[in-house]
Amino acid sequence: MGTRKPVIGVPANVLMDNHGSFPGTERAYVNQDYLDCLQLAGALPVVLPMVADGPDLQAQLALLDGLLFTGGVDLDPLTYGEEPAPGLEDVYPDMDRHQLPLARRGRAAGLPILGVCRGMQLLNVAFGGTLHQDLGRSGLQHVQKGWRHAPSHSVELLDGLRRLFGQDSLATNSFHHQAVKDLAPGFRVSARARDGVVEGLEALDGSFAIGVQWHPEGMVRQHPEMLLPFQALVRAATGKP
Repeated sequence: MGTRKPVIGVPANVLMDNHGSFPGTERAYVNQDYLDCLQLAGALPVVLPMVADGPDLQAQLALLDGLLFTGGVDLDPLTYGEEPAPGLEDVYPDMDRHQLPLARRGRAAGLPILGVCRGMQLLNVAFGGTLHQDLGRSGLQHVQKGWRHAPSHSVELLDGLRRLFGQDSLATNSFHHQAVKDLAPGFRVSARARDGVVEGLEALDGSFAIGVQWHPEGMVRQHPEMLLPFQALVRAATGKP
């Protein structure tokens, strides 16, 4: 038998399917790009459907060596103590009720965690931070109109992300209208856009809990360095430095 691959759990998003034979059907899904990146990095990805916090969630965690939280709909602002603002878009509270405790319990269990876009925002909220519900006119175009793989703006890299990419700045794509506002205790900013928007965060205690606001999974084919966050997650999941 070969060496066992680390198992990375990817919580499913929910898609409301209003087409076809069964309009209004809820579908659990994960974009294939995330799964491809995990496999390229040497992991075995497992999609995690929504379950209630409790024994079933603990059973999910028991299967895993790490977690990847992906992009998706807005987080419910009630989860961070705010009322919905006019710029808020779709929310799915059932997703939040699965993913927020999954992040907290996963971190408590010592699992490495990578958050992408909504996944980074979820990490921040899970550990006590808040969000800008809508960036509006922030100074940069954060919802780009070009190809998904094309860089849209630059970000300044700090601390762990600077070491990971081996450079001080990076050109990234951008598909988000929300962003970190108040940073969660125990985390630091590890990337910013030129308008000050937080583009990366990481745990202060040295454990592997990092988030990026852009979508590296959408850039990997044309920009191979974007596989680095997934490779770092897999190394952490195997206990390698």
